[in-house]
Amino acid sequence: MSLELYFLRSSEQYIVSDMLFYSQRVDTTNKQTSDFEQLKIYEDFYGLTRKDLGLYAMQNNKVCGAIWTRRLNEDHHCNAFIDQDTPVLNIAVKPEFRNQGIARSMMQQFFLEAGALYSAISVSVLNTQEKKAFFKKFGFETVDTNKQKSYVDGSECVIMKKNLEQKAIQRPSDGYDPRRWMD
Repeated sequence: MSLELYFLRSSEQYIVSDMLFYSQRVDTTNKQTSDFEQLKIYEDFYGLTRKDLGLYAMQNNKVCGAIWTRRLNEDHHCNAFIDQDTPVLNIAVKPEFRNQGIARSMMQQFFLEAGALYSAISVSVLNTQEKKAFFKKFGFETVDTNKQKSYVDGSECVIMKKNLEQKAIQRPSDGYDPRRWMD
């Protein structure tokens, strides 16, 4: 089974909407994402501005996960908001694809891409050792210990932040010398 990663485009907003169901743990309730007005900020008009970056994973021609960020502002009242320059991360893997390293693969690739755009990323994480340990493996640190409540089920959450290694955007044409095309 090979895992394929693709950039999320604005025309694929439906993937963000589907994955939001899992990233915000709505699947653990008897409700739908639309039942939570506060969650719209993570999906509405996704990909239509430069403030959005994401990718999704496919396995056996099925979307199995997604990771995306949005740069939000204080007016959005987002649990993971730090400042306008730090985008908020969402990540989800469908239950039938979990424990296969998909989240790890998505995060590794995503951070390579995000480092060209952002200096840091924040995320709201369930305040459990298991969830915090997962994000700590990727360099996230708890920055706000004021316990916040999940919009979905009222669980305690904390804000974690990852500082990204800044990398210049490198295009395939960078360094290309047309005189050497046959070398």
